[in-house]
Amino acid sequence: MGDHVARILDAWRAERPDRDPSPVAIFGRITRIERFKDRALRPVYRRHGIDSGEYDVLAALRRSGAPYQLTPTELYRDTIVTSATMTERLDRLEQRRLIRRQPAPGDRRSILVTLTPQGQTLIDRASGDLLAAEATLLEGLTPGERSTLATLLAALAHALEQQTAT
Repeated sequence: MGDHVARILDAWRAERPDRDPSPVAIFGRITRIERFKDRALRPVYRRHGIDSGEYDVLAALRRSGAPYQLTPTELYRDTIVTSATMTERLDRLEQRRLIRRQPAPGDRRSILVTLTPQGQTLIDRASGDLLAAEATLLEGLTPGERSTLATLLAALAHALEQQTAT
């Protein structure tokens, strides 16, 4: 493939033939794809008045099913952020009345984060727009290529998760 990363690989092979630059073929492309994705999704988030982190929280709550509640621990594990970052996100979302925090029944030390009706309306609209934008980014691939890519990325993600779990 004659993309930007292929030129980087060729340059490394010419300059340092003693090294294997093949990981760049994967991670260089993942990085470039992430930049294209960010550029395409930023206007979607802006249109809905949220950032990607807030979207992640609202989407996690929405995916959890009725009554759309999770603990902060479940949320920060699901979104792979620190508890401090999650607290900041929850503070912003609560101020905007997109979520509600309340004591968990039977455990005064724990709280539940609940998606409000306003939060559900926002995430339903935003997720539809986001999925459409992401589908547009994938238009250059056939359905079979998409499936193969998804399978390979799932295998890589699983391997990396296993490495960090030990």
